Amino acid sequence: MSFDPKTLVYDSRGLIPCIAQDETSGEVLMMAWMNAESVAKTLASGRVTYWSRSRAAFWIKGESSGHVQELVELRLDCDRDCLLALVRQTGPACHTNRRSCFYTAIREGDETEIMAPMA
Repeated sequence: MSFDPKTLVYDSRGLIPCIAQDETSGEVLMMAWMNAESVAKTLASGRVTYWSRSRAAFWIKGESSGHVQELVELRLDCDRDCLLALVRQTGPACHTNRRSCFYTAIREGDETEIMAPMA
């Protein structure tokens, strides 16, 4: 059965969350938004392409930073309203120069930074 990005469940802005996960380690790297066209671009190019809400434009991960996300596999959740991109990540995934955007933990009621920026 061939896939059509229009069959996904998008929010009222036409967006769907996409979680990027390292295909080897299983580490969750980041979450960003996609629309039907960015899903199609990702599948066609093999480079993960998000929709930037602040710029109202496509954002190919690593286009300016060199921290590329190469798509290994795109998965749909059971409700078709969230995506999981298994990726090969080059360099940090977070704009703060950390491997993952999830670098703060709540431990015993306090925020604790658990990951330093990459050198």
